[in-house]
Amino acid sequence: MAGIGGSSYWEDLRKQARQLENELDLKLVSFSKLCTSYSSSRDGRRGETSDATPLLNNSTQDRMFDTMSVEIEQLLSKLTAVNDKMAEYTNAPGSTSLNAALMHTLQRHRDILQDYTHEFHKTKGNFLAIREREDLLGSVRKDIETYKSGSGVNNRRTELFLKEHEHLRNSDRLMDDTISIAMATKENMTSQRGFLKSIQSRVNTLANRFPTINNLIQRINLRKRRDSLILGTVIGICTILLLLYAFH
Repeated sequence: MAGIGGSSYWEDLRKQARQLENELDLKLVSFSKLCTSYSSSRDGRRGETSDATPLLNNSTQDRMFDTMSVEIEQLLSKLTAVNDKMAEYTNAPGSTSLNAALMHTLQRHRDILQDYTHEFHKTKGNFLAIREREDLLGSVRKDIETYKSGSGVNNRRTELFLKEHEHLRNSDRLMDDTISIAMATKENMTSQRGFLKSIQSRVNTLANRFPTINNLIQRINLRKRRDSLILGTVIGICTILLLLYAFH
């Protein structure tokens, strides 16, 4: 017993253990509050509509979580080492008479260490689960927003294509109507031409018999040619205007 310092050595180990336990207790309380605030800030940010910035953003909380995790793990390792030294002391020669009391004290420190270790791993696991869930939800929301944004662009493109297609269909219908009018006009003019030719042949017959009538017929033919030229010019101009309107 004297080789390891006697009872003063044991008291020194107990003092170290209590100090580490007190530090761990404070650290675990702060660690638990950090995890709770992380979850609350995530829930609040998911439902908020303003641009207000929280006091601690996610990256800051993540860094604090990593730092505190390392510090707590180091304290647990130190407390475990102290408990191991206390166990060695209880097994040292000369401590048999006090072994029951020492073992009771050692067991209490081991129970505290076990409770702190369990609480730390439980809080850490909850924090990691919340962060993983929120990261997944954030990724899903981002994908949805990207899809909606892309859908909006595609919808605008589709709308433009539909408008262009409708414009082309209207142009085709206008062209068809124009062609139909032109064909009907052509048939009408052909019919009138045949009718006028029959009349002209009769008038020529009469003109050959009566010279005065022949002069009158020549004047009528000149006026008819002039009217045909005017009518053809008007039809041509109307057709060109219709074509220009259809392709604009």
